[in-house]
Amino acid sequence: MDHQRQQWRSKMGFLLAASGSAIGLGNIVVFSANAYKFGAGAFYLPYLLALIVVGLPVMWLEFGLGQTQQRAFPQALKNIGGKWGEIAGWWALLNALIITMFYVAILGWVLGMWWKALVGSLWTASVPLKGFAMTSLPNPVGSFFSLISSWNNILFVGIVWALNLILVFKGARSIEKGVKLMMPLMWIFMLILVLIGISQPNGIHGIYLLFTPNFAALGSADVWNGAFSQIFFTLSLGFGVMTAYASYLPKESDHNTNALIVSTMNCSFEMISGLAIFTLLFAFALTPKASTLSMMFFVVPKGIAKLSGMQQTMGVMFFTLLLVAGLSSSISLIEAFAAAIIDKFQWSRSKVILGVALIGILGSFACALPVIVDKKLATTGTMGLTFVDFLDHYASKYGLLLVGIVECLIIGWVMPAHKLREALNENSRIKIGAWFDVLIRYIIPIILLIPVCLTLWGAIQGGLYGSKYPLGSFRWMPWFSAALWAGVTFGGAFILTSISGASREEA
Repeated sequence: MDHQRQQWRSKMGFLLAASGSAIGLGNIVVFSANAYKFGAGAFYLPYLLALIVVGLPVMWLEFGLGQTQQRAFPQALKNIGGKWGEIAGWWALLNALIITMFYVAILGWVLGMWWKALVGSLWTASVPLKGFAMTSLPNPVGSFFSLISSWNNILFVGIVWALNLILVFKGARSIEKGVKLMMPLMWIFMLILVLIGISQPNGIHGIYLLFTPNFAALGSADVWNGAFSQIFFTLSLGFGVMTAYASYLPKESDHNTNALIVSTMNCSFEMISGLAIFTLLFAFALTPKASTLSMMFFVVPKGIAKLSGMQQTMGVMFFTLLLVAGLSSSISLIEAFAAAIIDKFQWSRSKVILGVALIGILGSFACALPVIVDKKLATTGTMGLTFVDFLDHYASKYGLLLVGIVECLIIGWVMPAHKLREALNENSRIKIGAWFDVLIRYIIPIILLIPVCLTLWGAIQGGLYGSKYPLGSFRWMPWFSAALWAGVTFGGAFILTSISGASREEA
């Protein structure tokens, strides 16, 4: 069957989609938490260095891969590395699919908290709980655990999946329309949060802290590991997204410049988010936490609750911002996987999207199961949130970074790197030097390997992640989660590679 390849209608549509993929939940809260944890303003130095050494080169790599091969991630890597290249590509996308499952589940919780902020129940003093050891909890903690321990949160997850399907059903065309609405909305809401934070009596002290570097923190290896891990995640690298998106542009596109624009938009939004979070929280003497979930659902809402007379409006705005930012990322993850299926098997888009959605919905529902496994809330409370903890650990702390290492090795040594650099430079006003080859072949794989080894060493010393969780009869869950992640990503990659697809001639 002949399928005409997707095309962006405009370069602006591509740039908004790529930056929308990069800008997600982590940009709004994780950067602020890391900045606070790692020396405030001093964190900018390793962060910017990580952008130059890892972020931009890997983005050039993924854009260049899509440009030269005009295929999604697995097929593009197959053209370079043969069977093992394709296996690596499918492994990356299946890892990203698992991330999509729990990411959408989290967005379902965001939607649920948005509803509670809208109707006002988020701003009451406390919330009664059923099934937990305590009968009630103060807000916003009480509202969150009340939500995730109710079957209503399955409905919210379903609604988020429906929104994703609407945005990706027509591919680049519908994605482009969606991001042209979502991206300006995100910037407007974030700037409003900054203005509100600065206007608070003590809000300016948050800016002072953010831009007052504690250079002593630079002597810690954790600061540098945190910065390099942060930049890899925040630019949406290792998902196969940027390769798929770049393949929807003509081969003569200037991707050297495109990568600079996307990374600048992403990092600018991240730093503005830091201003919003620091001013808002330090206005009310609240301390940022180095946890995405606690920042989203506990810490920032607690600060918003102190905005007298503005809680409802600001609460709805904050959770709308989170939802829109999350959707701009989740649609890119779904599209990357769907594009790979279409490229290999040449099935119709509607069939592929519905198939991916069915698998994804089941996975997201599993990550939202409200069954209470820890009544004392010593760990995560419900089975769904526990699954999210485990799967995020394996897919993010191992999977994404390993994908980055593998793609650098394949492009760096098999293609090799200088051929990709020459192809990128051919259509660009900005020329990449031979230093790019050294980074891709040697330096970036070593840098990404460090946090993987540290995480693995911690697991060796302390046992498999979660094995000491007081989960009672659910002690099997950590091992099941590890086996599920490994089986789906590695096993699925070999299976999808072994299945014969349509040839380019048939396509």
